[in-house]
Amino acid sequence: MRALLVEDDEMIGSSLSQALEGAGWSVDWVRDGALAQSALADGGYTCALLDLGLPRQDGAEVLRRARERGDATPVLVLTARGSLDDRVLVLDLGADDYLLKPFEFRELLARMRAIVRRRDGAAHSVIGNTALQLDLTTREVLVDGQREALTQREFALLHALLERPGAILSREQLENRIYGWGEEVTSNAVDVLIHGMRRKLGPDAIRNVRGLGWRVPSR
Repeated sequence: MRALLVEDDEMIGSSLSQALEGAGWSVDWVRDGALAQSALADGGYTCALLDLGLPRQDGAEVLRRARERGDATPVLVLTARGSLDDRVLVLDLGADDYLLKPFEFRELLARMRAIVRRRDGAAHSVIGNTALQLDLTTREVLVDGQREALTQREFALLHALLERPGAILSREQLENRIYGWGEEVTSNAVDVLIHGMRRKLGPDAIRNVRGLGWRVPSR
């Protein structure tokens, strides 16, 4: 899964990027509000972590503009601003959650999972269809009741497909969800990944729609 981290503090941004990547996320890190606007407009993020006190454009303004243009990316605000007015402001602007600095990394991950679940319309941490389910907490796939471990990129690809069972996702859409900035992506990277997952999950788990992309069955 791919996250946008908007944080101008070098130490916090670096440590968070490393920790999130260690937890299986692809992370794009920007340090000011203008770059955050551009990154969100490009899309493809599972969620965004947004500081408020940013150079060039305040985080609240980034959030306001994103929601005004219809951007539904789940946003978790991370800030040292703890007043009631600040919390009410960003929640009314469309933030999905709010976490005060300093915080425990485990809580951050749990809140990220929660806002992604709500975006997916799921009340718990398992999404999918009757034959294929993805556990967002353990990062495992359940195939006919049996658990299988997934690599980081396998998890990101399957999460993108299982968010909307039955919908066709193109190669570009899947690449945007799997890979972060600066990662080298070969022309057949998605094909190779899906081929390996079919061997693990079964030949009909992920279906090709010729010329359009891939999908998982809706039921």
